[in-house]
Amino acid sequence: MSSSLIPYLAPVALLLASNVFMTFAWYGHLKFGSTPLWIVVLASWGIAFFEYWLAVPANRIGHAVYSAAQLKTIQEVLTLSVFAVFSVAYLGESLRWNHFAGFALIVVASWLIFLE
Repeated sequence: MSSSLIPYLAPVALLLASNVFMTFAWYGHLKFGSTPLWIVVLASWGIAFFEYWLAVPANRIGHAVYSAAQLKTIQEVLTLSVFAVFSVAYLGESLRWNHFAGFALIVVASWLIFLE
């Protein structure tokens, strides 16, 4: 891989990994409804700690080639993508047509953010 591609690809990879951690931190506890809230909050904080170790460097590296708005847009698209897979695979929920329509509108909005 060309070293000139690293600033473009590394933030995406790091943000993808950070979103996996954050999705589990925010929503993973939903499968454990009988666990006391204080325990799931502490567990979520522990998981989120690792998310920050990925997200902060992703944004620092990425800001060399992306604007802050573009980085946030990448983050949001990845968040929805990771969450869609998570909700189906881990929570056993289904995605309906309106979810896909909403995601498509977000993709269009994301495209607008990246217009020069």
